[in-house]
Amino acid sequence: MDATDGPEAVMALYGERINRHRFDELAPLISEEASFWFSEGSFTGPAIRQAFERTWDLVRDEHYWLDELRWIALGPDAASCIYRFNWRGEINGAPTQGHGRGTTVLRREPAGWKIVHEHLSREA
Repeated sequence: MDATDGPEAVMALYGERINRHRFDELAPLISEEASFWFSEGSFTGPAIRQAFERTWDLVRDEHYWLDELRWIALGPDAASCIYRFNWRGEINGAPTQGHGRGTTVLRREPAGWKIVHEHLSREA
């Protein structure tokens, strides 16, 4: 399975690779034109890597997963899904966990399907 298999495959790989905490393994799944919107800010280009690595430094032994994933658009060149994200790990030695809502937009690029936008927010 790789990014050429379709948006569903990209999301499955993303879910697997994110828990390795090595951005170089996530990078092939992310478009060079991507924008990521997190609670702590919006990130593009090299700032995306920095945001991920900052989180991995803060939350030790983090495990991240998605559930309730639902495809709201699925076409030949673009797709979008919504989901609930969950995480658990340690911050300053204390067990911590959280969850929220997410949206990911993917598009077909010459090298295969890529994440072009991700928006994570806390649940109200």
